[in-house]
Amino acid sequence: MKKVIITLTAVVIITALFFYAALCGFLGIPKVSEGVSLGLDLVGGSEIVYEAVIPEGTSSDEVASGMETAQTMLRQRLNNLGYTEANVYLSGSDRVVVEIPNVDDPEEAVQMLGTTALIQFRDHEGNIILEGKDVTGATAAYGQISETSVPEYYVSLQLSEEGSKKFKEATAKIAGYGGNNNYVAIYMDDAEISTPYVDPQYKGVGIDTSTPIISLGRDDSREYAQYLADIIAAGHLPFELKDTKLQSVGASLGERSLETSIFAGIIGVILVMLYMVIIYRVPGLVADLALLLYIGLFLVVLTIFHVNLSLPGIAGIILTIGMAVDANVIIFERLREELMLGKTLRSSVQSGFKRAYTAIIDSNVTTIIAAIVLLWQGTGTILGFAQTLLIGVILSMACMLIVPNLILKSLAELPHKSLRAYGAR
Repeated sequence: MKKVIITLTAVVIITALFFYAALCGFLGIPKVSEGVSLGLDLVGGSEIVYEAVIPEGTSSDEVASGMETAQTMLRQRLNNLGYTEANVYLSGSDRVVVEIPNVDDPEEAVQMLGTTALIQFRDHEGNIILEGKDVTGATAAYGQISETSVPEYYVSLQLSEEGSKKFKEATAKIAGYGGNNNYVAIYMDDAEISTPYVDPQYKGVGIDTSTPIISLGRDDSREYAQYLADIIAAGHLPFELKDTKLQSVGASLGERSLETSIFAGIIGVILVMLYMVIIYRVPGLVADLALLLYIGLFLVVLTIFHVNLSLPGIAGIILTIGMAVDANVIIFERLREELMLGKTLRSSVQSGFKRAYTAIIDSNVTTIIAAIVLLWQGTGTILGFAQTLLIGVILSMACMLIVPNLILKSLAELPHKSLRAYGAR
């Protein structure tokens, strides 16, 4: 009896803490209203579709690389302007879609974004060394930058003939600066992006090459190297971006949709919990407790990762709530079959979980694969659905398998128990 009380108390306390953290904030975890950003379809704003004007003779590889660069450039520009909740994604092979919540005038958003990145290389005094027109390209790579160095991530620049001359003259001076001033600061729209240092060995000589290298060190990731390369290359896009569609989304429609979705989710949770209690009795109550733990944990994860929530994302949450109890339905049906064969409750609980695991894991793995494919190939609101679906399936496997197993095994140790309370007929 003591073990049952301790287990139930621990689960209830943890569940309460998750809900408190999600609703009020706790130990550095922001509350849901602050940690979760709402998508364009929920709070309203502006949607802009940019289409690339591709010159004749441009290869498909150049177009694909240029579109990724344009996406990175637009996202960085939005971050610099403070619109961290905006969404930028590729649509097709030649379009970039920008969604900016809480900006009602799409014309204003277009003027604010522009289509050309202002890239500058400056010394420690703010003097401009290179501009975007001097940089013809940038590529992220991994390898040795010298014969004696270890492999690392780096960015290889491609400079024009005039840019190479400017860079050589500037680095000859910068390499001789003292007091940690021997660096080149890279700016986009007056926001500092990176500050690579110039080796003192180039004092008075300069870096005489059209393909200088920015060393990032072993601790930097491939993603950061690609990001930096895209930002630098944004100053020399191989094509022009033209806004072909401007759309304003009203906030009132989103507010009503959000309220309706939350209400539908609450009704769905209540009906699922009632069904589990009526059909499976004590195991159903245990599953309901695990479901509440799962919902609380889900809300906390959404706030920690600052998920951008849209209507399809809410649909993914509601869907995973129903999917969460599917595992317990399979287990409890197996438990009932074992009891009807005359086995003890303890043996039935063990068999119910053990024999149902394979089917549960297989079904959830296939759903995880589908969610990963959607994240990989999906765009726009599809990504929001894929994110919540993937998070929900992973968390449900943890909560809905481990918690009921612990509680039911503890209950099976009690001396007096009615098998009818566990679903036996």
